[in-house]
Amino acid sequence: MPTTEDIRQSLLERNAEFRRLAEEHFRCAVQLEQIHDDPYVNADDLIQESVLKKLKLRLKDEMEMMVARYHQGSLQH
Repeated sequence: MPTTEDIRQSLLERNAEFRRLAEEHFRCAVQLEQIHDDPYVNADDLIQESVLKKLKLRLKDEMEMMVARYHQGSLQH
């Protein structure tokens, strides 16, 4: 029985859409880290932070749905 991490790794290797979502999720995380590391945060940064957090969460949700579908498919075989 594959673990969730095994499924994620398999999807990263074999599924271009999952890989695209993961890369975009990572870019959001990097941008958020840059905002947090900046000692001078302005209103635009706070807006961007909010947008990035929402996008990052949406991307994670999409990836988790793909993992769940993959897991369901593996249980049916």
